[in-house]
Amino acid sequence: MIFKILYQDNKNEVPVRENTRTMYYQAENEREIRKALKEREINIEYIQPLNEEHLVYEKQSENFIVENL
Repeated sequence: MIFKILYQDNKNEVPVRENTRTMYYQAENEREIRKALKEREINIEYIQPLNEEHLVYEKQSENFIVENL
């Protein structure tokens, strides 16, 4: 399954909507993603599983790159 992760680059700062970034991961579940990203100094705001319709929409973005765990 592909997940969309919304995050901030610095986990020590207060989240600001304008600074929210996006990455995409292929994983079995949210727990795998959190475990894989634990070492990065990012503040994960939200992890969203993408259904087929949403995935088609996200693929239209020029920033759509799926990372594997």
